[in-house]
Amino acid sequence: MKPSCRIIVDCGTTNTRALLIDGQNQILAKESREIGVRDTAITGTSERLKEAVRQCTAGLLAQSGRTFADVRDILASGMITSNVGLAEIPHLSVPAGKRDLAQGMQKILLSDIAPIPIRFIPGIKNAPASVDAEHFEEMDIMRGEEVEAIAVLEHRKTAGPALIILPGSHTKFVQADEANRITGILTTLSGELLSCVTHHTILADAVQRQFVSEDGYDQTFLLKGFRTARQCGIGRACFSGRILNQFVTQDPQKIASYLLGAVLQNDLLALKGSGAVSVSPKTHVIAAGKNPLRKALTALLAEDGYFETIEEFDNPSLLPLSAQGILLTADFYQTQKGQ
Repeated sequence: MKPSCRIIVDCGTTNTRALLIDGQNQILAKESREIGVRDTAITGTSERLKEAVRQCTAGLLAQSGRTFADVRDILASGMITSNVGLAEIPHLSVPAGKRDLAQGMQKILLSDIAPIPIRFIPGIKNAPASVDAEHFEEMDIMRGEEVEAIAVLEHRKTAGPALIILPGSHTKFVQADEANRITGILTTLSGELLSCVTHHTILADAVQRQFVSEDGYDQTFLLKGFRTARQCGIGRACFSGRILNQFVTQDPQKIASYLLGAVLQNDLLALKGSGAVSVSPKTHVIAAGKNPLRKALTALLAEDGYFETIEEFDNPSLLPLSAQGILLTADFYQTQKGQ
């Protein structure tokens, strides 16, 4: 009997996550380590990252009672393919879709991690005419979010050009055409900015060093933050969160909702002003990610009023979007190869 299990590795800046799935794409085991490519950048060696991936793969097999003889393939995406990852693979240039990602996969044997090769999926970059001191803002890159975007596009309800929003530490705005090819990328530091404000400013006490939760999300205060930032800028809007805390409410979740709105306003400003993507009011927007971020983005896009159609995307699968996109890419490759 041919091996049917698959290992999926998603490696980011600070975390490495892995899944073991069966032939029906059911999750058999999960593993993760709080180690990512940041560790490589800090230490100057990829040994910690390599060990994290090795531990994750070994842990998956131990949990499920399987061996590598049961594993059909190992699939990996994310920062693991960067210069501080385990196998540097050049970005593909836009436009790029599932076919391009499949053709760009590289199979590499890292015997100190596993006895079978790992199939690495490349990232994607913008393709401006030039990248210099005048045009650098038009360039953008991503590793890992491209497979998430592929999964969203596979499930989307509306045909035609789209803009997918993938919130996170680095929020990605991914533009796609009617053929489901990625045509543009825009990245912001909104998640990191929010983390800095929440944990390392005078506002940390007001929000009790916590982000807004799904239960604590307050849309009224979210919109207050958005409108204040739009009128006065992000710096003043954030400090005004302290004014709210001192004179209006001491509810940390209301203040956290307010700060979320203030930070995300800056994202929507970038979206309409950046040269990295080209959007219009007719562009269909798909807000993905987890709540309350997804709900907040949908509310703020409606408040902003620029886009005519906004879809809130709820993952229909138990598999993470990254795993779905990795599988779609790998299966397309194997279909093309007649495997």
